[in-house]
Parts: sequence; C-alpha cells; structure tokens
Amino acid sequence: MTQRRALGLVALSALLSGLTACGADDSARSADTAPTGTASNDPAANTSFSVPGAFEGASSAHDDVTDTAPAAVPTSAGAAAEGAPALAPTADSAEPVSRPAQNPVSPGTLTAGTWDDNRNITRFLDYRQHLHDEQMSGLLDFTPAEHTAAQVRTQPAAHTTLDISLVIDTTGSMGDELRYLQTEFAALSSTIEARYPGAEQRWSLVVYRDRGDDYITRPFDFETDPQVFRQHLLDQSSGGGGDFPEAPDAAFADMNQFSWRANGATARLAFWVADAPHHDDKAGALKSAIEEAQAQGVHIYPVASSGVDELTELTMRSAAQLTGGRYLFLTNDSGVGGDHKEPSIPCYFVTKLDDAILRMVDIEMTGAYREPSVTEVIRTGGDPQNGACALESGQTVYVF
Repeated sequence: MTQRRALGLVALSALLSGLTACGADDSARSADTAPTGTASNDPAANTSFSVPGAFEGASSAHDDVTDTAPAAVPTSAGAAAEGAPALAPTADSAEPVSRPAQNPVSPGTLTAGTWDDNRNITRFLDYRQHLHDEQMSGLLDFTPAEHTAAQVRTQPAAHTTLDISLVIDTTGSMGDELRYLQTEFAALSSTIEARYPGAEQRWSLVVYRDRGDDYITRPFDFETDPQVFRQHLLDQSSGGGGDFPEAPDAAFADMNQFSWRANGATARLAFWVADAPHHDDKAGALKSAIEEAQAQGVHIYPVASSGVDELTELTMRSAAQLTGGRYLFLTNDSGVGGDHKEPSIPCYFVTKLDDAILRMVDIEMTGAYREPSVTEVIRTGGDPQNGACALESGQTVYVF
C-alpha cells in the first residue's frame, strides 16, 4: 500500500508577526451541528500519460500554530488598494505574544494558475486511475462513469444573480497565507459588487479546523450586506490542527445547509481554500457532501494553498470536475507562504489570484469561456497557444 509522504515543517512568514486577535465567536462547532451564522440555513484523445511531480513531498507546517486576524481592508470599489485587478471596472486563540509592527497587506499579491478538467476529461480520468492504481489511502470512490456523466452535464450557462460561499481551512498551517487570502477575498467582494451591481449577490462563509480544536466548523449563512460578510471574514484567525488531515467534510456539510437560491438564474459558487486533505475515515462523508453540493447546482472552485499533497490535489480537482467548477492553485510567483506543489497538469497560465477569480465569476455570469488578457499573464506552465497546448505525446489539452 503506497502511503502519502509526510510533509516537512515550514516556518510561518515573518509578515504574520504583528497581528492581534479579533473577537470571533469561540463556540466549538461539531460536524453535525446546523449552521448558526447570521441566517439559518470536445476533449482530446490521450496517447500517453505522466504525472509531473507526482508523490513528491510538498512542504507545509501542520502543527498547532496560531495566527491572529488582520486589520480591515478597503471595502468599496472606490477605495481599491494598489494592485487591484486589471479587470475591475473601478478602482483560537493562543497566549498573546508581543510582536513588532508590520506593513499592511494589499490585495493583488497572491498568484495562481487555473485548470478545467471538464475540458480535459480523458486526461483527468487517466490521472485519477494512476493514483487509484497506486492504492493511495483516502481516495473518494467516485467512478469513472460518474466523472464522465458530470462532464456532459456541467456545461456553462449565463446567470443574472450570484451566490458565493467561501469554505476556508483556518488551521495553523494556513497561517502563512490566510491573512493574504482574507484581504484578497474581502477586496474581491467589493470588486464583484461593483462589476455586477444588479446581480443581487450574496456571500457566505464556513471556516473549519479539525476534531479536538477550538471548533470544527464556524458557519455564517448568506448575507445581502457584503460589509457584514467582509467583517465575518476578517475576524477569523488561524490555529489548531496538529496533524495533516483536517475536516473539510464537516465544512461542506454546513455549507450545504445554507440558504442557496435554487432558481436557474443564480450562479452558485463555492471557493474552497485549503492546504490539507480529509481524514481517511471521512472519505465517505466528504463524497456525500460533494454529491449534495452537485445536486444543489453549487460549482466548487478549490484554491490549493502551500503544502498540498497528491491526495488533496486529486480530491480538489474531483470536487471541481464533478460540480462544474475549476481547479485553482496558488504558485510561488508571489513569494508568499511555503512551497507550492507543482500541479499534475501540463499547461496553464499564472496570473494574480484576484484576476483568476474574477475570470471564474465572469465565466459563471456570462456562460462564455475566457482566457486571461496578455497583461494579466505573469508566466505560463507549458506553452499555451490560443487556449491549447500540443504535448510531445501528440495529445492536445485545453487551458480555456
């Protein structure tokens, strides 16, 4: 039985040093507790296959490390900070430690690539089979037929209203990037609000840790006031963990209980930000939660952070493929956080994370695929030309 390789320790970024704790609700949450937030409730043929970097150990700290929440960021499009995306239409607690002051975090810092397995389903199925052949523990037991059926079912369509949920791992190992992610998403909510002013957009949040921590999940149902959502987000801090796997199954179970709008006019997106997999004995629970999200028409967009392993990547890509989302992965280009795993894909664009997420929202709202603009591209993995890459094997894969 091939075992997942243990991950090495990574020191938290010095940029996290001057934070002070915000007053978030410290009530412990259990995996089966209902949410109590502010409201209740044509692919190419494959001729050969390889996994770049497969089973090479990534580096991430999964120890009992605690961070604290950042200061607020601009919450209106008119107050967008330097580094705002080019697409924008307008601009638990450890003992307190005395730490030196630090520079504020600005949005537009993190970098990311994206990938759509539904446009490359044959390659995805081969990648999945490769890991199943290795008898990796913790795999979700979706069948190839289920993945193929999802590829046929999840075609882009235009929408006029917008529900977005964030599902965020807040264990200690996320401390190196959590403060940046909070800033990015708080600013993005303002930008998206300005970009689609008539979309009646709503935002919700689930943060999660693990069994034995101060809480397992902490959910906040949809808010029509984006400022309330932004404050919930900025109030969160990192801590706990202790082992590598965490409790995304419990977080998705809570997210599925939120008051998602069921009409066909609403784009339903969930951005899942994490750096660790589920516990092996929770694979069935996570599979069920993904199936429920799929049934509700929620498109899952994972954002893989520093330290993910091969199981985490496959799980995230499976959740995205099955629900009609896309896989996003943070990269080393920003210089923030620990080392980021090279994804097991052959071809991609790297842009700022906020540009990538805005593209995802644009695709959901317009129903049309779109490549990043030339000015957005920081670098490429592989050699994408006109949205595709011709591989040495003779296979063609599609970036967008």
